[in-house]
Amino acid sequence: MKISDKKIDELAQLACLEFMNEDKARIKGDLERILVFCEKLNEVNTEGVEPLIYMSDGVNNLREDVVIDSITKEEGLKNAPNRDSDYFRVPKFIKMK
Repeated sequence: MKISDKKIDELAQLACLEFMNEDKARIKGDLERILVFCEKLNEVNTEGVEPLIYMSDGVNNLREDVVIDSITKEEGLKNAPNRDSDYFRVPKFIKMK
């Protein structure tokens, strides 16, 4: 399948990309090779092969959701550059009207 320059321009616009002439030629070649590869996949005999729903037979191994204290409040604030009793102090970043 041939890719036209117009198609490259459309794809570039959709992807918010800009290509110079030499880049456009390289992208065009890459896309053509990708399409040739995809067409080769159509030649594979898949008769009797069940569609793959999941990539592995793994099942969700869930654990109990148990709350544990891993560090104390004091340990969490120990390396804070600026703090106010039990809280981090950060610069104001929301402008009030």
